[in-house]
Amino acid sequence: MLLDQFSILVAIGFSGASLGLTLCMMWAVGKSETHLLSWSIGLAFIVAGVAFFGSVVERYDANLLLISFVLLMSGFGLLYAGSAKFCSSRFNWFTALAVVGAGILCTSAAFATGYSGTGTIFANVAIGMLLLLAALQYWTARAESPLLMAANAALYLIASASFVACGYALAEQGQFVLTARPSNWAEDINSIVVIAGLTGIGTLSLTLNQARIANRHKSEAMTDALTGLLNRRALFDGPPGRVPVGTAVVAMDLDHFKTINDRFGHDSGDRTLKAFADIITANIRSDDLAARIGGEEFCIVMLNSSPRASAAVAERIRAQIEAMSVPTPSGLIRTTVSGGIAYATESATIQSLLIRADEALYEAKTSGRNRVKLSDFGLAA
Repeated sequence: MLLDQFSILVAIGFSGASLGLTLCMMWAVGKSETHLLSWSIGLAFIVAGVAFFGSVVERYDANLLLISFVLLMSGFGLLYAGSAKFCSSRFNWFTALAVVGAGILCTSAAFATGYSGTGTIFANVAIGMLLLLAALQYWTARAESPLLMAANAALYLIASASFVACGYALAEQGQFVLTARPSNWAEDINSIVVIAGLTGIGTLSLTLNQARIANRHKSEAMTDALTGLLNRRALFDGPPGRVPVGTAVVAMDLDHFKTINDRFGHDSGDRTLKAFADIITANIRSDDLAARIGGEEFCIVMLNSSPRASAAVAERIRAQIEAMSVPTPSGLIRTTVSGGIAYATESATIQSLLIRADEALYEAKTSGRNRVKLSDFGLAA
């Protein structure tokens, strides 16, 4: 090898410590990304384990080697738990503790009976299992970012194979009792893989985490915080592209909403808006768009629709709002809604359709409220 074992271990220690410190500082900024804390603590255990492993390079001590493996298994268990949290929103502590606990128990029992080589095999297999489970987490969640997730899964898989190979090499050579630190072809490969793996996994994990944060911020910027629907920016801040023929835009506005706020309070008004949004969501298709574009004004964009189909949806929403009662500390709120519909018979923009839908909505308001009007058509809902 170009570098001696001790130099490689020092490189692993510095790489792991730097990455762990970076992750810990990122967690400390917001303290909401708990997987970062799990990763940073796991890396601290791994660095400590590498330090103990390095202490037996020159002078073998079975107790120090056992401590090293206990720390390493604990550290990789935390890395797996953090990966599970990042990929599936759950830490999977039961699986992590089961594998780490079984690994520590088998390894400690083997060392206690003098079979330090067998204990080393158990430890390497347990670490390999934890890395394989982490690889499966990223592979299962690869739909979020196919290239980066798959690359991280591949790095975890390669690292897993290198640890299993260390156990295999000892078993193949019949080294069930050690009198010196493990030293074979698999250990040499494992050292290089761990250096490259820590660097690659760390870089990809940080990139994935930052990409998720950026996507979340983008989603929050496009979402109405009160109702969870899209906001006006989501509909109109992009390029004014044209929508195809068959697109219907429905503008809906709660009747006398100011009176609700004045009589029942703004908190009760917010409850009414949430209930309105829930009814809209329950009555539209999965590929339709619903947005809150003003205080009490909402917009629905339906592709591949028709005047009668869009009017039927709007009328169904209107009827359910009329029948709705919103409980508040000041009593039940009963309200109605008016709607206007514009339908694209030729290529148009959402903005132009919404202007026509607003005109129809104004007509519904002036003709008595609690009704739906269609723009440019003689039909009524």
